[in-house]
Amino acid sequence: MGYVFIMLYFVIIGFVIEISVMLFHFTGLKTKISRFQVISMLTATGFTTDESKIIIDHPIRRKIASFLILFGAFSLAVIISSISNILSDDLRLKELSIICGVLFAILAILKLPLTRKKLTRSFKRELENEFQIYERPVKDVLYLDSEDFVTEMDITEHSKLVGKRISDILDEEEDIRILFIKRGEVWIRKDLFSCTLNQGDQVLLYGNKKEIEEKFARELNQRTI
Repeated sequence: MGYVFIMLYFVIIGFVIEISVMLFHFTGLKTKISRFQVISMLTATGFTTDESKIIIDHPIRRKIASFLILFGAFSLAVIISSISNILSDDLRLKELSIICGVLFAILAILKLPLTRKKLTRSFKRELENEFQIYERPVKDVLYLDSEDFVTEMDITEHSKLVGKRISDILDEEEDIRILFIKRGEVWIRKDLFSCTLNQGDQVLLYGNKKEIEEKFARELNQRTI
């Protein structure tokens, strides 16, 4: 009976993982990233990766993450206590089976296309209505359509852009904008078109993804946000 209890509880953990992965996916996070981060939060290991920032910076994802961290701590306590209860036969298998059934039903409902659409819209609406722009992730604020793109470009010593003014590089008719230039500890945001690029500069670009990738193909070998 004790082994049945442990198996049922691991089934519950599995359902919680899949439900959380789907909820993260509804907020715009890729499924593979979601699953790794969910398991990391439940086990309190690995959540310090760079990808964790996309969860921390998102208010709805933070709420889901808080639940998972608490559930992970609770699960560890339950598993430890269940080992001591194996000898007492007081394992409440009926209640545990009901919980498994409820979680299975929730997971099945979340997999429905109609549910996915409604929750995705609901999460988006909550972000727009309840959170100020500065509280929302960069992508949700700046990505107005599917072609929008924000990326960081490093100006290396081999870049052809070294020594060139922004006004000579970008045409005003192009759908590309520079948000700022990071030069050491200095952040340049004023008079960007008259600014000359130096080796070591980091430039934050915003605009049409295809145009950015074509124009700065050589420089874009680093990070995207």
